[in-house]
Amino acid sequence: MIPNGSAPDSAEPLDPSGGGTPDLPGLRACVEAVLLVVDEPVSDLLLAQVLERPREEVAAELRALSAAYTAEGRGFDLREVAGGWRLYTREECAPVVERFLTDGQEVRLTQAALEALAVVAYRQPVSRARVSAVRGVNCDAVMRTLTLRGLVEEQSTDPETGAILYRTTDYFLERLGLASVADLPELAPFLPEDIEDEQDAGHGP
Repeated sequence: MIPNGSAPDSAEPLDPSGGGTPDLPGLRACVEAVLLVVDEPVSDLLLAQVLERPREEVAAELRALSAAYTAEGRGFDLREVAGGWRLYTREECAPVVERFLTDGQEVRLTQAALEALAVVAYRQPVSRARVSAVRGVNCDAVMRTLTLRGLVEEQSTDPETGAILYRTTDYFLERLGLASVADLPELAPFLPEDIEDEQDAGHGP
């Protein structure tokens, strides 16, 4: 979900003398870039701090972007939810998105999806943040795909962090021809030496 087209004329370059970071695109482009990588709503205050621009200016730009996406009939919109802003696919496009993600269970999963699925299978129950930490990249979109395909599901909530914990489904076991997750092959022979210790030492739960 990457907005196309150049930034409008109103998006001025960041001004080094005014506290902004030099050699960056305009404010609108920078805001869009951050919105594309967040996995939870981001506040205008945090964006203002990161971009080193006045909060009021960033808040106005967010509202302008949201209105522009709606007026242009984009397939996504920018919503203010839970005290922050995040990009979502437009509600009217939901049937198409769901069809794309679920049509034909025989469609091969991407390498990223397979890796994320392996993390869930061997570390379940596990949060999306933990999956991302193990893989070293954001796995929010991949986890949504695995959930929509019926391979993983929400199990519970972490009592300490409040994060949703995921596990593999019966459909996952069916596809692999397994009776239970206990029948999964041992993972250690396929991993470099001490990788488990390195991962656990480098990332929190």
